[in-house]
Amino acid sequence: MVSDRPQIIIDTDPGLDDAVAILFALNSGRFDVLGLTTVAGNLGIDTTTRNAGRLLALLGREEIPVISGAAMPLGRPGITEAAIHGDDGLGGVVLPEPLAAPREYAPFWIGEQLRSAPAGTVDLFALGPLTNVGLMVRDHADALRRMRRLIVMGGVVADRGNVGPHSEFNFACDPEAVDAVLRAGIDVTLIPLDVTRKVRASANYLDALRTGTAGNAAADLIAAYFQDGRESRPLHDPCVMLYALAPQLFTTEMRSFSVDLTSGPDAGALLQHGDTVPVQVATDVDAAGALALLAQGLTGSSPSTSAVQ
Repeated sequence: MVSDRPQIIIDTDPGLDDAVAILFALNSGRFDVLGLTTVAGNLGIDTTTRNAGRLLALLGREEIPVISGAAMPLGRPGITEAAIHGDDGLGGVVLPEPLAAPREYAPFWIGEQLRSAPAGTVDLFALGPLTNVGLMVRDHADALRRMRRLIVMGGVVADRGNVGPHSEFNFACDPEAVDAVLRAGIDVTLIPLDVTRKVRASANYLDALRTGTAGNAAADLIAAYFQDGRESRPLHDPCVMLYALAPQLFTTEMRSFSVDLTSGPDAGALLQHGDTVPVQVATDVDAAGALALLAQGLTGSSPSTSAVQ
């Protein structure tokens, strides 16, 4: 029987908010997850790969493979976010060990999946640096053109950056990969910090999540974000899944960008001058609607109105 759910590959570097996004995708029943491909980003490749397997083990989804990918950016040293995500990438939240050893190698595996599926039927969700996708542009461009669409959490347009004044972490990790992907002539939608920062979890929201395995784990992971004493935290990566399911919650428009390929503090920044290329980018979001959909997918029930305000 052919599933009517979207077929997706999640390219990821878990990471706290990656983990919440993956739990939503697995628990909501709204996606046919073909595999989790991993990339170095928030932490090194061994840690991000292990964490992907641990999330699958938590929900008993051993039928979904984990495929290890790029350990370094295309052309520069990597950067990590252990200060935010903890040395284990999950803020100390204890999850079971992976049920199966990871496969190799993510760009090749993604290419195999895209070539074997009917053209235009598989989505790629990129939650971390775009290194694996950049390698596909270089080595498997024919397969990449068979993808239906690529939805990317990354970049910042008008807001402040979180690495440099105008640069966002995922794009700052591998600017060359971002540039290659934007120029590849594929269907790309960017969900930048300008939008993801509006989808914020509060303490009340965490209370609303504490139902079932996925909901409780997501609440623990988000709570680890609050260790610096903040009253709310943005849920960046889940916005990719939420946009895929409910694009009506988001405002998007075509913009033209180039990428800062220097070695300065704004490496990876989106520039609106120079040799720009057009790309679809989210510019706004119904934050309450997004939070409600996320909670429903994680817990199976809708939160109270006060929890998403």
